[in-house]
Amino acid sequence: MQCEHFDAFRCRSCALMGSPYAVQLTDKVASAAAALADVVRPEAWTAPFASRESGFRNKAKLVTGGRPGQVTLGILDAHQRGVDLRGCGLYEPALARALPPLGDWIDALGLLPYDVARRRGELKYLHVTANPGGELMVRVVLRSDQQAARVRDSLPRLHEALPQVRVVTINYLPEHVALLDGPDEEVLTSQQTLPMALGPVTLHLGPRSFFQTNTAVAQGLYEQARDWIAEGSPASLLDLYCGVGGFGLFAATLPTAPRVHGVEVSADAVASARHTAGELHAAGAITTDVTFDTGDATAALADADCVVVNPPRRGIGPALAATLERGPARTLVYSSCNPVTLAADLARLPSFEVARARLFDMFPQTTHAEVLVLATR
Repeated sequence: MQCEHFDAFRCRSCALMGSPYAVQLTDKVASAAAALADVVRPEAWTAPFASRESGFRNKAKLVTGGRPGQVTLGILDAHQRGVDLRGCGLYEPALARALPPLGDWIDALGLLPYDVARRRGELKYLHVTANPGGELMVRVVLRSDQQAARVRDSLPRLHEALPQVRVVTINYLPEHVALLDGPDEEVLTSQQTLPMALGPVTLHLGPRSFFQTNTAVAQGLYEQARDWIAEGSPASLLDLYCGVGGFGLFAATLPTAPRVHGVEVSADAVASARHTAGELHAAGAITTDVTFDTGDATAALADADCVVVNPPRRGIGPALAATLERGPARTLVYSSCNPVTLAADLARLPSFEVARARLFDMFPQTTHAEVLVLATR
């Protein structure tokens, strides 16, 4: 893949740009295997799950810059000036097609983009997510509600330009902080979630729900975990850091499915997971007990035959690892975005032995590695 923004040094986020994709994938597997060499035997590794090398991102988190009527959507350069990246080649086709009319809509709002250096302006970010059917979720991040009426009043214009827009929100981020959104969300549409159809399961994303950026690879990740879980035939499964419930809900579709309980700190994500579970029960796609609660994963461990963990980059840490080591689970499925912390956590679980490991390439053109392991005892 080649990119004009990369070649012109406007954006250098894709550190592996220009390297053949097959080489990228081979190097990522080698790097992950080296980081995990003390806890994962070479024979445990299976073939990596590859991605499209371009057109794979289902979301765009765009910083605004420029001036009213001529807003840039992309990143800020070293001098805090806006760099427009609407033509980024990583976006899914539906997302890429939507960005030009979305840019026109943003320009028509006439809002002053936030100036980081001067700490003035109202418009901070535009977040856009696309689902496999081409529907969109659009989130406008403002500093305050002073100009929010402009966004509300322009909703008909947006739907006229992009009928596939399903969810529109205003997010409020009043603080001058390095965050992409704030805690307060105003939903402007009757629809409040974006459905993500992943084979047998259609997950629902709320505005502040986390979901993997690469839809096709996310489905592969959930399907692989489901198949590994099936091998152990657990009666119960605990899904920690469950997000919108992908791992637990896929396991619940097994012919002989375990009872599933998921725990997640985000109330928005838990509401989405419960929504999906309700739909699957109503359709008869799942018949087992499936529950989700809002809470801290490190304090939520209960008896379960199988535990799935999908923590942030810092990993599960020593306290939760110690609880898992003392607990009754026979199977652990660990999805990690950081092989270094994964290695440290697995070293804290000496009674578990890694039986399988696989890399899922969520982010081609970067060194990012998502690794799934199956550990048993």
